[in-house]
Amino acid sequence: MTASRLSACTAAALLSAASLFAQPDRINGRAFATRSPVLAQHGIVCTSQPLATQAGLDVLKAGGSALDAAIAANAALGLMEPVSNGVGGDLFAIVYDAKTKKLYGLNGSGRSPLGLSYEQLKAELAKTKNPDHLPPRGFLPISVPGAVDAWFELHAKFGKLPMKAVLAPAIRYAEEGFPVTQYIAYLWNIGVRNAQADKFPGAFLDVYAPGGKAPREGEIFKNPALAHTLRLLGEKGRDVFYRGEIADQIDAFMRANGGYLRKVDLEKHTSTWVDPVSVNYRGYDVYELPPNGQGIAALQMLNILEGYDLAKRGYNSPEALHLMIEAKKLAFEDRAKFYADPAFSKIPLAGLLSKAYAAERRKLIGARAAKTYDSGHPALKDGDTIYLCTADAEGNMVSLIQSNYRGMGSGITVPGLGFTFQDRGEMFTLEPGHANVYAPGKRPFHTIIPGFVMKDGQPWEAFGLMGGAMQPQGHVQVLVNQIDFGMNIQEAGDAARWQHEGSSEPTGEKMRDGGTVQVESGVPYESTRALAQRGHVIVGGVGAFGGYQAIRWDPVNKVYWGASESRKDGEAAGY
Repeated sequence: MTASRLSACTAAALLSAASLFAQPDRINGRAFATRSPVLAQHGIVCTSQPLATQAGLDVLKAGGSALDAAIAANAALGLMEPVSNGVGGDLFAIVYDAKTKKLYGLNGSGRSPLGLSYEQLKAELAKTKNPDHLPPRGFLPISVPGAVDAWFELHAKFGKLPMKAVLAPAIRYAEEGFPVTQYIAYLWNIGVRNAQADKFPGAFLDVYAPGGKAPREGEIFKNPALAHTLRLLGEKGRDVFYRGEIADQIDAFMRANGGYLRKVDLEKHTSTWVDPVSVNYRGYDVYELPPNGQGIAALQMLNILEGYDLAKRGYNSPEALHLMIEAKKLAFEDRAKFYADPAFSKIPLAGLLSKAYAAERRKLIGARAAKTYDSGHPALKDGDTIYLCTADAEGNMVSLIQSNYRGMGSGITVPGLGFTFQDRGEMFTLEPGHANVYAPGKRPFHTIIPGFVMKDGQPWEAFGLMGGAMQPQGHVQVLVNQIDFGMNIQEAGDAARWQHEGSSEPTGEKMRDGGTVQVESGVPYESTRALAQRGHVIVGGVGAFGGYQAIRWDPVNKVYWGASESRKDGEAAGY
């Protein structure tokens, strides 16, 4: 063969190879998609831990409702993912009830101790290194755990199996043990290191660091103390936690170690049934829960974005990204000023969610990244972190989120109970006159939010995305991915995300420099470069982009579509 002929053959081979590798490596044409959606007719469970998913699925197969499955999965997650949630934390849920064809919302967040006044809190903080903010760990940020009461409130309305049967899978795993998964093991180690440095009284390290270290990936972990607590709940009900022997143990420990939570705080605790609030986004009715949570920030963002043709601009285009980031900044200014416990301040909810208000705010978005925005002036009218979702054969769907706030919560664990208390009180501000200023018996501003979408009067999707301030912007991204960019339910979660940080906060911080934007590696360099040219400060980040699960209902084929977060250890499964 001549040199020229050989050269031509080589060139042809290279061209063929280049053509081959230029083809999409997924049949759906989206290279970033990790797997197909899970499809099932009779029921489906999506959580951030496969064994917790299976616990919920077992309860469904045993005749339980979607709500029973959600509690079973949540209880298992409290054991298996203690870095994120547990019975010492709070819970919010949106439930679609197929019989009444109605959405129900439950605010299961707890309140600050009645015996800790603003003045006492200030005096305690004066002894610390940061007297202007509540600390992330220790006794001061502890508020009443609301999750257990929320379980029983939800179960009384939507449950089918006895609570003893619902909690049985988690109890069995707590006694017999389970292998710790990769991402949870990574975060668990960080939580244990923090606790070793804190040296707080209690049983935290005894429970979560047996042998003096956090369990590693693949190691078997048991929590017999938590098994005992869950068994008491199954046998004696919610009052054992809020009025009985568990409440007595909590009270005695807090008194002996300088904590402020008391039995009276537990006795007075109640969950609150609330009406989910919504906005319509391009024909889809998107529902969130009203404050003290931050869910309406997602609704405000969608209202602003509805004025732009995002589909025409293109997925991950610099134009679409810029508009979404600026919409987030605008919504978060209102979040910083208005979102708080509605029992303590009047929230202009209808004004914040009005299309007219969104149109006013939209006018503030320019071609470049804004360094600062002011909060708006919505009209005041009367009226108004794990995430999991489940669905059953009767058409009921549950969107549930539960958290102990920062990794492993406050670091305070009462001996014999097997769980750590949340540190949600850190989210109060100390600024006098602010809607979210600390007060006894008050719910703090909350980050955890469940989402739900209805379309044409029917359930369309139960969805959520956990992770602090990432949650509203994550809710918007996964919905825009589906509604504007045509992605399926799994692709919408797999797609590369961005996260804006540095907005004004309900805890008092003010954005003055425009904040920063983290982008995942899947966002094209050309887009991040264009964003930087518009004035956005682009930074790297790993693992802070939330945890997504979702279930969509197909009313034509009567099939559920499930998705689970590819960035965590989770699983969607059905039958």
